[in-house]
Amino acid sequence: MLDMEKKEFIQHEKRWVYRLLMLIAGFYGGYAMLVRGGAFSNAQTGNIILLMMSLGKGELGKAAYYVIPFAAYLSGTVLSELLVTRNRVVGRLRWGTMLIVLELLMVALMGFIPATAPHQICQIIINVICAMQFNTFREAEGVPITTTFCTNNVRLMGVYMAGLFRKDNDKKEQRSKLLFYTEMVAYFALGVLISTVACRVVSTYAIWLLLVPLSVLSVSLLHADLKDKISV
Repeated sequence: MLDMEKKEFIQHEKRWVYRLLMLIAGFYGGYAMLVRGGAFSNAQTGNIILLMMSLGKGELGKAAYYVIPFAAYLSGTVLSELLVTRNRVVGRLRWGTMLIVLELLMVALMGFIPATAPHQICQIIINVICAMQFNTFREAEGVPITTTFCTNNVRLMGVYMAGLFRKDNDKKEQRSKLLFYTEMVAYFALGVLISTVACRVVSTYAIWLLLVPLSVLSVSLLHADLKDKISV
């Protein structure tokens, strides 16, 4: 079995990067729900439920409202698949690095969008960003991870928790994976908590708090790409 602690990983796959990505995603979720129209941004199960419930009640205008974030999320996934891939390199920069820099710019822009503006503007931006992030950052040091929602991470917590009770499993590996997924869910939850408190204090301007972790990620990933010899 591969010893994950001895293998070298590129900066884009380091666990600390994924901790920040999970925190950022949790923040997006709380922010979109609290001050940008009450639609889900991290995943689309909730929006599909609300969409179909609205259709069932005959509320066509409300149903159309939930089509927008769904379409934006789908568009973000298609865009990341067609135009770029996780390992695509432009010049000396990986796609993941360019995505984080773009995310930084979009977050800076969203803070200037007034609360009176149509919520769909920010919903589209956040949904596209989350879809592209989810489709780009998929493994933390060789461990599969979803960085914009928690459902699969919680499922894997249960899988590895159950693995501790099976006699034929490597208990050390089961505990390590369980701790990893628990940590990722905790960072997501922390992001939601921070966004909730921040939105109560500064409303739509709360999004600018994300400039801190996104700046750290941007500088680190840019430095890693420019320092390393990247093979296309």
